[in-house]
Amino acid sequence: MRAKVKGLLAGVLLCAAISPVSAMAGQGRRAPIGVREHRQQLRIRQGVRNGELTRSEAARLEQQEARIRAQERRAKRDGRFTPAERVRVQRSLNRTSRQIYRQKHNNQTRR
Repeated sequence: MRAKVKGLLAGVLLCAAISPVSAMAGQGRRAPIGVREHRQQLRIRQGVRNGELTRSEAARLEQQEARIRAQERRAKRDGRFTPAERVRVQRSLNRTSRQIYRQKHNNQTRR
């Protein structure tokens, strides 16, 4: 009986681990927009913590992230998020991601 319960529990845990991956499978190789925004926020925080980003660089990047969130809210205001709107938001995220990388590797450090 215990072996049966353990097997069932293992199956449930396996399904729980696979479901987020399969949910993203239909979206191609890109992570959902919310996940990308979250990861970029973490990259900014990590850069501040390590001293790779100055306060002004971090503030500028945070402003860009806020603009992207506002752009996404405007796009979703009518209840639809069209593929063209999604592409625009993704491009903005790509641009900000490149900017985060450049700012973190530009040899300016926090004092």
